[in-house]
Amino acid sequence: MTISASLAESSVTVEPGAEERVGVRVLNSGDTVEEVRFEVVGACAAWATVEPDSLSLYPGRSDTVFVTLRPPRGPEVPAGRTVFGVRVVPTSEASETVVPEGDVTVTPFTEVAGELVPRSSHSAWRGRHKVAVDNVGNVPVQVALTGQQGTERARLAFEPQELEIPPGEAKFGRLTVRPTARVWRGSPVTHPFQAVVQPRVAEGETAPPPLVLDAAYEQQPILPSWLPRALLAAVVVAGLLVGLWYSVLRPTVESAAREAITPEVVDAAQNEAAAGGGQSGGGADAGADAGAGADSGGAAPADGGQEPAAGGGSGDQTGGPGGPGGSGGEGTMSTPTSDRLEIQDGVGGDPTEGTVYEVPEGGIFELTDIVVQNPQGDAGSLVISSQGESLLSLALENFRDSDYHFVSPIAVPAGGAINVSLDCREVGSPVAAPSPAQCSEAVFISGMLRTS
Repeated sequence: MTISASLAESSVTVEPGAEERVGVRVLNSGDTVEEVRFEVVGACAAWATVEPDSLSLYPGRSDTVFVTLRPPRGPEVPAGRTVFGVRVVPTSEASETVVPEGDVTVTPFTEVAGELVPRSSHSAWRGRHKVAVDNVGNVPVQVALTGQQGTERARLAFEPQELEIPPGEAKFGRLTVRPTARVWRGSPVTHPFQAVVQPRVAEGETAPPPLVLDAAYEQQPILPSWLPRALLAAVVVAGLLVGLWYSVLRPTVESAAREAITPEVVDAAQNEAAAGGGQSGGGADAGADAGAGADSGGAAPADGGQEPAAGGGSGDQTGGPGGPGGSGGEGTMSTPTSDRLEIQDGVGGDPTEGTVYEVPEGGIFELTDIVVQNPQGDAGSLVISSQGESLLSLALENFRDSDYHFVSPIAVPAGGAINVSLDCREVGSPVAAPSPAQCSEAVFISGMLRTS
């Protein structure tokens, strides 16, 4: 191996947002001029560069390039030790590549960002907010949520009071603002306040400054400003209605009632009462007479009772239209009917014919559904016909399973049949099964068979 390389420092420490340079010394121990290229490998390759990225070395000569490490200040690069390497690739002989390795330690930093949503709230009872806290540092952080009121007439409550946030993530806390006194009516009261987000750090570390978020809660009155005016208007309307009743409507009703009671009306009522009393007395006299007649002539009611019986007997002997003398009408019976045919045909030659269903004598078959199956994926044509007319003409290569449903049934008369003709052009190949020798299809039909 004619190319060798080594790092000036095997371990470096760098702060996020800053940079560190590490030298790489390359020696050409061969007897020809050699050109080499440099590449940074490892997790830090995204934020590391080599300057220059290539060298030409004469025999026995060495030179130095520098690796610049610039970790960004953000959560995408976690704090801690990271191993990196510099790949030194000879242009003439890539198989003699050497990779000196080192490690870089990224120092931790803590930083948070936050927001109050919404910035202002409006309610008569309490204000509700959310505290959104983002960890933009490279280590997990625990923050405490506290509040600073601008007035003593409201209390702040956080739930939860502490948040544990991984790097690059955000978490939410609930903030409730409760006023100490109620405002029943009048102008709204504004309560400004501040939510404080304080990151917690370990002992000996410098705590970052707290994050202060400003917001306000507007306490609305419980009774709206329009309520007194609405109540006053309701009282005025109620008074107007009462006055209208006593001044206009009630006298009018009483006058109409007095005018309706005339002498003629009184006389008519007395006559109706007298007529009703007379009818009641006549009914009583008639009842008494009927009772006397029953005592004196009992045979007459007996004879009178026989006449309706004779009439009833005559009715029973003649019979009604629905009785034994009547005749019943003829009906039609419908039976659900279905049948299935499997048909095979070889490649070449005449098509294979088959019959799916024959209609019996005295019946009519109403075809409503046809299902055709091509399980092998054959290629060819399949024709379904009846009474010399084609119902369906299908190309097998277009489907595996196909169904057809008719809103208006196809009527096949007695003695008729539903036939199938199969012409195979190419036998299909089923998945995970032996190759068949001929095409094979299945036809299923269903409908109603109507017979007298």
